[in-house]
Amino acid sequence: MFEAVAKAGISHVIQLAVAPVFLLTGVGAILNVMANRLSRIVDRARALELKLAAAEQAARAELTQRLANLSRRAHTISQAMVMCVVTAVLVCAVIIVLFVGEFSGFNTTVPAALLFIAALLSFLLALIWLLREIFMAIKTMKFGPG
Repeated sequence: MFEAVAKAGISHVIQLAVAPVFLLTGVGAILNVMANRLSRIVDRARALELKLAAAEQAARAELTQRLANLSRRAHTISQAMVMCVVTAVLVCAVIIVLFVGEFSGFNTTVPAALLFIAALLSFLLALIWLLREIFMAIKTMKFGPG
């Protein structure tokens, strides 16, 4: 029995698992973008903290406000990153369910579909949080003096 599953079933399961694997690749790429954004926020916050320590009283309020904005952005992008990781975990669970179902003989249609839908919803939330952070960045951008 195991040989029959190995010959016919495993190739079918691998075919089914290809789409979720491609989704994992996309999630990884978006996660990399988010990590880079978070890194830039942290670098900018550290630079502002150094300026704050040496700033005169008049400039302190503005620097404090800018640090607060960076803190909110960092929190938002961190939430997006968490949702991306949840997405990746759910996609991995889909792949595992497909393989376990093939070898144990139970119908994986409903569990795999529910896990995949949950993964897509999680990814949607991650993208929404990313968009929120982008809007926050645009809203607080300053160019030139004053």
